[in-house]
Amino acid sequence: MIKYSLKCKNCSLEFDSWFASSKEFDKLKRLKLLNCQSCNSLFIEKSLMSPNLAKTKKINKENDIEKIKEVKKKLKDYQKFVKENFKFVGDNFAYEARSVHYNKNKANKGIYGNASLKDINELKEEGIETEFVPWIEDKEN
Repeated sequence: MIKYSLKCKNCSLEFDSWFASSKEFDKLKRLKLLNCQSCNSLFIEKSLMSPNLAKTKKINKENDIEKIKEVKKKLKDYQKFVKENFKFVGDNFAYEARSVHYNKNKANKGIYGNASLKDINELKEEGIETEFVPWIEDKEN
């Protein structure tokens, strides 16, 4: 894929468009399939473009590492909040969630635990509010 900056010779509108290749642009122009978005003119030309220079991989990796650390910290903070404010029910999450939902006399304290994606989808279909949260083990750095 290649991105070109295009300019309408009729109304001077400048816009960008993507093409499969430079040959594809030439073919569409020759078949008069390129037109201006504003005035519908067929007089479209490629205009000067500045090259798209990729950043160095080192800078991108450093940014990615910082973002990952930031997300992990937020997840750990969230986990701490969940552990302090919700009841852990282990692998019985789907059963306990149904029990809390259908038995109005049962304590309404939130629960957390383990469930399969299938169980989570079934709970949602039943109208039981459920979310999947990625869990980071305490042992991880």
